[in-house]
Amino acid sequence: MREVIKNTTFADRLLFIFFITVSVAGIFITREAMSQGSDVFIEINGKLEYSLPLDINRTISVNGLLGNTIIEISGKKVRIQEAPCPNQICVHQGWVSKGAIVCLPGRIVVIVGGSADRHKKGIDAITG
Repeated sequence: MREVIKNTTFADRLLFIFFITVSVAGIFITREAMSQGSDVFIEINGKLEYSLPLDINRTISVNGLLGNTIIEISGKKVRIQEAPCPNQICVHQGWVSKGAIVCLPGRIVVIVGGSADRHKKGIDAITG
């Protein structure tokens, strides 16, 4: 390892520092570029059932395949508060401000962000 470091030139070190700087800057740029969603979409068994604003605090009980699942919206974040599924992964995921929470056994998907156009039926990249 020391031999490799000894054999590097000043230009190599400068190039390495440049790549590290660009990588770290890229993390912050993409974090800012990803817009935080303003809506919450709840799909049950593949069908959009609810489209709710993220800025209104509420608790919703939805009926999935295994029973009632309680979804809470508060402080512009969403979480699955209670679920009848055995492993409780969706509950342990906690609060989400962007992205999705999936309760696979209950076939419930909570999506934060995006637009209502995403949920319109039609041809997409997968179906062609």
